[in-house]
Amino acid sequence: MKGRTVLYTGAAGGLGFETTLLMIDRGATVIAIDYNRDKLAALEQAALGRGPGRLVVSDADLGDLAAYRAVLERLLAETGGFDIVINNAGIYPSKPFEDFTLEEYQAVQRVNVDAGVLAVQIGLPGMKSRGFGRIVNISSITVSGGWENLSPYVASKMTLIGLTRAWAREFGPAGVTVNAIAPGAFPTDAEKIHPDPEGYERMVLDAQAIKRRGHAGDIANTIAFFTSDEAGFITGQTLHVNGGWTMN
Repeated sequence: MKGRTVLYTGAAGGLGFETTLLMIDRGATVIAIDYNRDKLAALEQAALGRGPGRLVVSDADLGDLAAYRAVLERLLAETGGFDIVINNAGIYPSKPFEDFTLEEYQAVQRVNVDAGVLAVQIGLPGMKSRGFGRIVNISSITVSGGWENLSPYVASKMTLIGLTRAWAREFGPAGVTVNAIAPGAFPTDAEKIHPDPEGYERMVLDAQAIKRRGHAGDIANTIAFFTSDEAGFITGQTLHVNGGWTMN
């Protein structure tokens, strides 16, 4: 990944942290976007002394699309363009469908989908001009069914799969691939919404064919492959990284 510039949203979170460090180790410049300044500071500390790539951090509220556009345009000018865009950031409010207001539903779509659309719109012209681009959308195992009280989140993550296919068809002639990853159950902050953590972990292990919890490195390695030159003939696909919980 030497010489590549990566725009990565949610880069300081549970699944993004390890991927960011792996890409720096492989020579990429990683622009880490996250709303949590404490997590960004921890990522900066972890990246000290690593290389040959480098880390650029920027806190941003993806729910404010006008402000986010300004951040992206500044970063584009400063770095010369994005070779890789990873749409990973997401919010996941949980309650029964009828309790969500339309405004709450739209807020989830704004962060989980619209911010990704904006990043691709801004990064795509440079990818086309260089004849190379990699876009990875992070979806979720929840699109397979079996989870309740997460309807706006599930809708947003399925939308990313649809966009993956549409973009792959449209951008392919320019040398840009688009793929999605649907992680299974990983022990990150997202699991804190479950009222019985021990019971949830037992349920996860019972459902998986592989009897261990997933770890961030499982996702980091998958992203590293999709964004590599070796994956240049793979596009429009959704890879489920879930220990065999669901099989496709």
